[in-house]
Amino acid sequence: MDVTNRSSGRNVFIYDADNPAEPLGGFVLTAGMTNADLHLIMGMVCVLYSNYYIMDGLVYGTNKRIPSDGEELQPGKYYVLTNGYITVNEEPCLPQPVAADSETCPAPFRDAIRERDRRCAITGEGVTSSDRSGFEAAHIFPLSHEDHWNKNNFNRWITIPPAHGGPINSVQNGILLRSDIHELFRNYDMSINPRDNYKVICFRPDEKGIAGKHLDKQFVGDPRRPVDDLLWWHFRQAVLVNVRGDGEPISKSHTESGVSSS
Repeated sequence: MDVTNRSSGRNVFIYDADNPAEPLGGFVLTAGMTNADLHLIMGMVCVLYSNYYIMDGLVYGTNKRIPSDGEELQPGKYYVLTNGYITVNEEPCLPQPVAADSETCPAPFRDAIRERDRRCAITGEGVTSSDRSGFEAAHIFPLSHEDHWNKNNFNRWITIPPAHGGPINSVQNGILLRSDIHELFRNYDMSINPRDNYKVICFRPDEKGIAGKHLDKQFVGDPRRPVDDLLWWHFRQAVLVNVRGDGEPISKSHTESGVSSS
Protein backbone atom coordinates (compact mmCIF):
# COMPACT_ATOMS: atom_id res chain seq x y z
CA MET A 1 0.00 0.00 0.00
CA ASP A 2 1.33 3.45 -0.91
CA VAL A 3 2.39 5.07 2.37
CA THR A 4 2.69 8.50 0.70
CA ASN A 5 -0.98 8.58 -0.28
CA ARG A 6 -3.64 9.41 2.31
CA SER A 7 -6.36 7.85 0.15
CA SER A 8 -4.91 4.37 0.72
CA GLY A 9 -7.18 2.13 2.75
CA ARG A 10 -10.29 4.30 2.50
CA ASN A 11 -13.60 2.53 2.90
CA VAL A 12 -15.94 5.53 3.10
CA PHE A 13 -16.40 7.64 -0.03
CA ILE A 14 -18.38 10.85 -0.58
CA TYR A 15 -19.81 11.66 -4.01
CA ASP A 16 -21.79 14.44 -5.65
CA ALA A 17 -24.92 12.59 -6.80
CA ASP A 18 -24.98 14.71 -9.98
CA ASN A 19 -21.37 13.83 -10.80
CA PRO A 20 -20.68 10.36 -9.38
CA ALA A 21 -17.65 9.53 -11.53
CA GLU A 22 -15.08 10.82 -9.03
CA PRO A 23 -15.43 11.02 -5.25
CA LEU A 24 -15.28 14.40 -3.55
CA GLY A 25 -13.27 12.69 -0.84
CA GLY A 26 -13.18 9.79 1.54
CA PHE A 27 -11.67 8.43 4.70
CA VAL A 28 -10.81 5.34 6.72
CA LEU A 29 -13.69 4.35 9.00
CA THR A 30 -12.53 3.92 12.59
CA ALA A 31 -14.22 3.20 15.91
CA GLY A 32 -16.65 5.77 17.23
CA MET A 33 -17.55 7.38 13.91
CA THR A 34 -21.26 8.07 13.48
CA ASN A 35 -23.65 9.31 10.82
CA ALA A 36 -23.35 12.75 12.41
CA ASP A 37 -19.59 12.62 11.82
CA LEU A 38 -20.22 11.91 8.14
CA HIS A 39 -22.41 15.01 7.88
CA LEU A 40 -19.88 17.11 9.77
CA ILE A 41 -16.95 15.95 7.66
CA MET A 42 -18.87 16.38 4.42
CA GLY A 43 -19.77 19.94 5.44
CA MET A 44 -16.08 20.78 5.91
CA VAL A 45 -14.90 19.22 2.66
CA CYS A 46 -17.73 20.57 0.50
CA VAL A 47 -19.30 23.97 -0.05
CA LEU A 48 -23.07 23.67 -0.45
CA TYR A 49 -25.29 26.37 -1.89
CA SER A 50 -28.63 24.84 -0.98
CA ASN A 51 -30.19 22.34 1.39
CA TYR A 52 -28.90 18.80 0.99
CA TYR A 53 -29.27 15.25 2.14
CA ILE A 54 -26.96 12.24 2.05
CA MET A 55 -28.05 8.96 0.54
CA ASP A 56 -26.53 5.53 1.14
CA GLY A 57 -24.90 4.28 -2.04
CA LEU A 58 -25.66 0.67 -1.15
CA VAL A 59 -29.34 1.36 -1.67
CA TYR A 60 -29.04 4.08 -4.29
CA GLY A 61 -32.40 4.59 -5.93
CA THR A 62 -34.45 3.67 -2.88
CA ASN A 63 -34.19 7.14 -1.32
CA LYS A 64 -32.68 5.90 1.93
CA ARG A 65 -31.42 9.06 3.56
CA ILE A 66 -28.68 9.05 6.16
CA PRO A 67 -29.72 11.24 9.09
CA SER A 68 -27.25 13.25 11.13
CA ASP A 69 -27.55 11.04 14.20
CA GLY A 70 -25.50 8.95 16.58
CA GLU A 71 -25.89 5.67 14.73
CA GLU A 72 -22.66 3.86 13.89
CA LEU A 73 -21.41 4.84 10.44
CA GLN A 74 -21.04 1.99 7.97
CA PRO A 75 -18.41 1.67 5.23
CA GLY A 76 -19.58 2.39 1.71
CA LYS A 77 -20.35 5.05 -0.86
CA TYR A 78 -22.43 8.07 0.11
CA TYR A 79 -24.05 10.49 -2.31
CA VAL A 80 -24.84 14.13 -1.56
CA LEU A 81 -28.05 15.36 -3.17
CA THR A 82 -28.99 19.03 -3.36
CA ASN A 83 -31.20 21.37 -5.37
CA GLY A 84 -28.21 23.65 -5.80
CA TYR A 85 -24.66 22.67 -6.58
CA ILE A 86 -21.59 21.46 -4.74
CA THR A 87 -17.99 22.60 -4.90
CA VAL A 88 -14.96 21.32 -3.04
CA ASN A 89 -13.72 23.58 -0.26
CA GLU A 90 -10.43 25.08 -1.45
CA GLU A 91 -9.34 26.36 1.95
CA PRO A 92 -5.57 25.81 2.07
CA CYS A 93 -3.99 23.53 4.65
CA LEU A 94 -0.85 24.40 6.53
CA PRO A 95 2.04 22.07 5.68
CA GLN A 96 3.01 19.49 8.28
CA PRO A 97 5.85 20.68 10.51
CA VAL A 98 9.12 19.09 9.41
CA ALA A 99 10.29 18.51 12.98
CA ALA A 100 8.27 17.67 16.07
CA ASP A 101 7.54 20.71 18.21
CA SER A 102 9.06 18.88 21.18
CA GLU A 103 12.46 19.38 19.58
CA THR A 104 12.14 23.17 19.64
CA CYS A 105 9.44 24.06 22.18
CA PRO A 106 10.50 26.41 24.98
CA ALA A 107 11.19 24.81 28.33
CA PRO A 108 8.59 26.96 30.18
CA PHE A 109 5.88 25.71 27.79
CA ARG A 110 6.96 22.10 28.24
CA ASP A 111 7.09 22.42 32.02
CA ALA A 112 3.68 24.11 32.22
CA ILE A 113 2.04 21.36 30.16
CA ARG A 114 3.68 18.62 32.22
CA GLU A 115 2.62 20.26 35.49
CA ARG A 116 -0.99 20.69 34.35
CA ASP A 117 -1.65 17.35 32.66
CA ARG A 118 0.63 14.80 34.39
CA ARG A 119 -0.63 12.14 32.00
CA CYS A 120 -1.25 11.54 28.30
CA ALA A 121 -4.53 13.34 27.62
CA ILE A 122 -5.56 10.66 25.09
CA THR A 123 -4.53 7.36 26.69
CA GLY A 124 -4.65 8.43 30.33
CA GLU A 125 -1.22 6.96 31.09
CA GLY A 126 0.39 8.81 33.99
CA VAL A 127 3.83 10.39 34.08
CA THR A 128 6.03 9.63 37.07
CA SER A 129 8.19 12.34 38.57
CA SER A 130 11.25 10.12 38.20
CA ASP A 131 10.72 9.18 34.53
CA ARG A 132 9.17 11.56 32.02
CA SER A 133 10.54 9.80 28.96
CA GLY A 134 8.00 8.77 26.36
CA PHE A 135 5.79 11.83 26.87
CA GLU A 136 5.90 15.12 24.99
CA ALA A 137 4.30 18.54 25.34
CA ALA A 138 2.55 19.05 22.01
CA HIS A 139 1.56 22.36 20.48
CA ILE A 140 -1.99 22.16 19.13
CA PHE A 141 -1.34 24.94 16.65
CA PRO A 142 2.19 24.22 15.33
CA LEU A 143 4.94 26.45 16.63
CA SER A 144 6.59 26.36 13.21
CA HIS A 145 3.63 28.29 11.73
CA GLU A 146 3.75 31.22 14.14
CA ASP A 147 3.59 33.67 11.21
CA HIS A 148 0.16 32.28 10.28
CA TRP A 149 -0.88 32.46 13.93
CA ASN A 150 0.05 36.15 14.10
CA LYS A 151 -1.44 37.02 10.71
CA ASN A 152 -4.82 35.57 11.72
CA ASN A 153 -4.73 36.99 15.26
CA PHE A 154 -5.08 33.64 16.99
CA ASN A 155 -3.82 35.50 20.06
CA ARG A 156 -7.46 36.46 20.60
CA TRP A 157 -8.19 32.94 21.83
CA ILE A 158 -5.56 33.02 24.56
CA THR A 159 -6.58 34.22 28.01
CA ILE A 160 -3.56 32.84 29.89
CA PRO A 161 -0.48 34.32 28.18
CA PRO A 162 2.89 32.87 29.15
CA ALA A 163 5.58 34.93 30.82
CA HIS A 164 7.90 34.22 27.91
CA GLY A 165 7.62 33.02 24.31
CA GLY A 166 4.45 34.76 23.13
CA PRO A 167 0.80 33.61 23.20
CA ILE A 168 1.44 30.65 20.88
CA ASN A 169 3.35 29.11 23.79
CA SER A 170 0.45 29.49 26.20
CA VAL A 171 -0.55 26.44 28.21
CA GLN A 172 -3.89 26.84 26.39
CA ASN A 173 -2.18 25.82 23.12
CA GLY A 174 -0.65 22.65 24.50
CA ILE A 175 -1.45 19.11 25.49
CA LEU A 176 0.66 16.32 26.97
CA LEU A 177 0.76 13.23 24.79
CA ARG A 178 2.59 9.94 24.71
CA SER A 179 5.34 10.30 22.12
CA ASP A 180 3.75 7.97 19.56
CA ILE A 181 0.36 9.66 19.99
CA HIS A 182 2.05 13.04 19.54
CA GLU A 183 3.39 11.84 16.20
CA LEU A 184 -0.13 10.94 15.07
CA PHE A 185 -1.49 14.28 16.32
CA ARG A 186 1.29 16.28 14.68
CA ASN A 187 0.68 14.62 11.33
CA TYR A 188 -3.13 14.99 11.54
CA ASP A 189 -3.61 11.22 11.61
CA MET A 190 -5.90 11.80 14.57
CA SER A 191 -7.58 14.76 16.19
CA ILE A 192 -10.08 15.78 18.87
CA ASN A 193 -13.55 17.15 18.13
CA PRO A 194 -14.35 19.63 20.93
CA ARG A 195 -17.93 19.92 19.69
CA ASP A 196 -18.69 16.24 20.26
CA ASN A 197 -17.73 15.82 23.89
CA TYR A 198 -14.04 15.93 22.98
CA LYS A 199 -14.14 12.73 20.96
CA VAL A 200 -10.97 11.33 19.44
CA ILE A 201 -11.27 10.77 15.68
CA CYS A 202 -8.65 8.69 13.86
CA PHE A 203 -8.17 9.17 10.12
CA ARG A 204 -5.79 6.23 9.70
CA PRO A 205 -6.19 2.63 10.89
CA ASP A 206 -6.26 2.81 14.67
CA GLU A 207 -3.36 0.70 15.91
CA LYS A 208 -3.29 2.44 19.31
CA GLY A 209 -6.86 1.74 20.42
CA ILE A 210 -7.71 5.42 20.87
CA ALA A 211 -10.45 6.01 18.26
CA GLY A 212 -13.79 6.96 19.76
CA LYS A 213 -12.35 7.79 23.19
CA HIS A 214 -13.28 11.06 24.93
CA LEU A 215 -10.99 13.34 26.89
CA ASP A 216 -11.20 12.86 30.64
CA LYS A 217 -13.77 15.08 32.39
CA GLN A 218 -11.19 16.26 34.90
CA PHE A 219 -8.95 17.41 32.04
CA VAL A 220 -11.84 19.15 30.28
CA GLY A 221 -12.86 20.85 33.53
CA ASP A 222 -9.45 22.44 34.09
CA PRO A 223 -9.67 26.20 33.31
CA ARG A 224 -6.11 26.03 31.96
CA ARG A 225 -6.94 23.33 29.41
CA PRO A 226 -6.58 23.85 25.63
CA VAL A 227 -9.16 26.27 24.27
CA ASP A 228 -11.90 24.81 22.08
CA ASP A 229 -11.11 27.17 19.20
CA LEU A 230 -7.63 25.69 18.81
CA LEU A 231 -8.83 22.11 19.13
CA TRP A 232 -11.46 22.88 16.49
CA TRP A 233 -8.81 24.43 14.23
CA HIS A 234 -6.72 21.25 14.50
CA PHE A 235 -9.73 19.02 13.87
CA ARG A 236 -10.72 21.01 10.79
CA GLN A 237 -7.17 20.80 9.46
CA ALA A 238 -7.17 17.04 10.01
CA VAL A 239 -10.41 16.65 8.05
CA LEU A 240 -9.16 18.71 5.10
CA VAL A 241 -5.74 17.02 5.11
CA ASN A 242 -7.14 13.49 5.16
CA VAL A 243 -10.56 13.58 3.51
CA ARG A 244 -10.62 16.16 0.71
CA GLY A 245 -9.91 14.68 -2.71
CA ASP A 246 -7.01 12.23 -2.42
CA GLY A 247 -5.80 13.95 0.73
CA GLU A 248 -2.69 16.03 1.23
CA PRO A 249 0.71 14.45 0.51
CA ILE A 250 2.39 12.69 3.40
CA SER A 251 5.79 14.18 4.14
CA LYS A 252 8.95 12.11 3.94
CA SER A 253 9.58 12.66 7.65
CA HIS A 254 6.14 11.18 8.34
CA THR A 255 6.82 7.95 6.46
CA GLU A 256 10.26 7.62 8.03
CA SER A 257 8.80 7.97 11.53
CA GLY A 258 7.16 4.56 11.36
CA VAL A 259 3.58 5.82 11.31
CA SER A 260 1.45 3.23 9.55
CA SER A 261 -0.64 4.12 6.53
CA SER A 262 -1.84 0.58 5.98
